[in-house]
Formats: sequence, C-alpha cells, structure tokens
Amino acid sequence: MAAKDYYETLGVPKSATAEEIKKAYRRLARKHHPDTGGTEEKFKEIGEAYEVLSDPEKRSQYDQFGAYFGGNVPPGAGSSGAGAGGWPGGAPGQGGYQYSNVDLGDLGDMFGNLFGGGMPGGATTGSSRGKAQASAQRGRDLTYEVSLSFDDALTGVSTKVDVQRTENCPTCHGSGAAPGTSPVTCPVCHGSGHVAEGQGLFSFSRPCPRCGGAGTVIETPCPTCRGKGKVVKTKPVTIQIPPGVTDGGKIRFKGKGEPGSGGGPAGDLYVVTRIKAHPYFTREGADVILELPVTVTEAALGAQLEVPTPGGGRVKLKVAEGTQDGKVYKLPGKGAPRLKGNGSGDMRVRVKLVVPQDLNAEQKELLKRFASSRGEADSVRAHLAKD
Repeated sequence: MAAKDYYETLGVPKSATAEEIKKAYRRLARKHHPDTGGTEEKFKEIGEAYEVLSDPEKRSQYDQFGAYFGGNVPPGAGSSGAGAGGWPGGAPGQGGYQYSNVDLGDLGDMFGNLFGGGMPGGATTGSSRGKAQASAQRGRDLTYEVSLSFDDALTGVSTKVDVQRTENCPTCHGSGAAPGTSPVTCPVCHGSGHVAEGQGLFSFSRPCPRCGGAGTVIETPCPTCRGKGKVVKTKPVTIQIPPGVTDGGKIRFKGKGEPGSGGGPAGDLYVVTRIKAHPYFTREGADVILELPVTVTEAALGAQLEVPTPGGGRVKLKVAEGTQDGKVYKLPGKGAPRLKGNGSGDMRVRVKLVVPQDLNAEQKELLKRFASSRGEADSVRAHLAKD
C-alpha cells in the first residue's frame, strides 16, 4: 500500500504547530464537506489526516514509520502485539480507530444538523443540546385583516377578531396519546430522535423516520386530535386599534398568535387595517384631503365658505379673490392623529372650480359681454402667441 502523506493532505509543512494543523483541517472540512458540495471520500481523507496529526503520540509514530505507515509493516513490527504499522487495533484508514478526538470546534454549529446526536466513537458537536430544550418552539405568527370606517380609523376603536389558532388538544393535553396511555420510546432510534446513515469513518445523523425526531411514538392515538396533539379552534380576540391607522397598515399584538410548543413562547398576531372610502374625505398619511367645489363667481370675487372637518365639526374658510382651480388651502392640525402620539396632520382643502352648464340665452349674452369687456380670449393665451 502506498504511503499516505497526511501533511500534504492538510496542506501544512512537517513543522506545523498543532494550532496550524487545526486551522487547516477546519478550512478544508468546510470546503469538502458533502453538504457544501464536497465528496465523502475527500472529507474522510481530511478527517483521517487530522486524526493522526492532531494526536502527539500518533503523529510521532507517523513521523517515525513514514512509508511503512498504514499497513506496510516495518521489520520487527509484526510481533509487537499491536496492529498494522504499530498501531493498537490497526492503522488509520483500516477501521482500527474511531474519530473520538476530532475537534470540530465551530464546525459543530455549521454541521450540527448532521451530527445532531453525536458521531461514531463518541464525538459530539457544539450545537448538541438536550432533547427537551431543542424541542421548544415559538408559536406561529398569525395575520388577519380588519375593516374600519374612515372615522374609526381616525379616532381608534376596540374591536373583536375571530382568530383561528392551533392549540393543545383538550383531551390529551398535547401528548397525542389517548387518555390513560402515553407515548412510548421509539423502537427505531431508541429515544434519541435520530438515526445514523452512511458507512465508513463518518456517518451522518438524520431525523428518525419512525418518530420524526420526537424520540417517542404514539401506539394509541387520542380520538379527538387523532394523535396530532393539536386542534384548531376559533376564538374572538379583543384588540385596540389606535387612532390614526392608515389603509394597509400593520399592527402587532405580541403573544396573541399561536401557542408555542415544548415551553416555547406564543407567536404574534398581526392585524392589517383596511379603511372604507369616505364620501368626500381622502387620506395622504396623516393629512386629510377635501376637494371643495367653488363656483366661478366665488373664485373670481372671493367668498367665505363653511367646510366640514374630519372630527365632525365645521370651520369657515376664506376663499381669496381670483382663486384658481387646484388652489390648496391648509388648515393646520385638522387632519388625522399621527401614530405614537406625535400630534395630528393637516387638513388640505383643494379648490375644484365648477364651470356653469345649461346656460340660457340671457346668461350666455351676459358672459359674452363680460368676456368682450376684458379681452379674455387674447389675454389668457398671450404666452402661446406666435413669435
């Protein structure tokens, strides 16, 4: 058998320190791990080299025997009582050792899902935790829409939402087992929740196909939830909509979502507000917009008009003489409340000039005489005259 150059495998010189060897191994293990695009053969080769060079005693023997390492027995070594190459139980690469001292370090977090229950020979990853702790899960967030009137969106309102949530079964209290029985240890994984797959120096841990990683199985399912441990219930939840919400806005109600499992916290409830159209008000953020119809006479001569406000009251607005269509008048603080109590927006009144229609003969004649006296046709389009 050809000698294996473990230093070359890890890409380090023979004078490399233990820390340099560890860094090289971690870098190559990340690169060649099967789950990141590498091959199992190369990954095993890297692990084998690190197993030898990371152990001072094995590294010393490897440096001593050199070409005889790994099965080419040196003179006198066959009767030593040790395995091939002077290694107790056989040389690395021939099944004579376990990866019991491989230091995965921060690789444990990266491949924790693969080595969840430990590696052959007793190695465990840094991400391994107790089963009870690992099974704690936060409840699912829920999202519902609430329809509000324009006025309710401005003032805020208390309302009820029928929330459909998955909760622990009231019959089995979440165990999934029929009353008087309880889940039993899974016969496939023996309660560990995972099984090993693959052969050779490394085997990969996967969730148990029998119990799905729970470590237990239910032999007599609960008749209410049919072994799921959960039931779907619809319950009314009272929520407070704050003043000033906008159409499409999202409000978070912490802990109002689905209950957690295994002691985990409940999820959150998100309420999306949908605001019904108002007959004459619209919203632009915290500002309220009103289109105010104004006659030609009022716009030309000026007028003092009474306009409604979002709160239900009315205020007087002075329309200046010669006001043009589209002119905006601002009423400070008369808009919608800003969320989080930062005052209120403004009310903006936009003039919409109303041109008279269905004039009788006398009215038309009066307008013609008025236009003629001012020469309007020429004056309003003077900027469009030809050069």
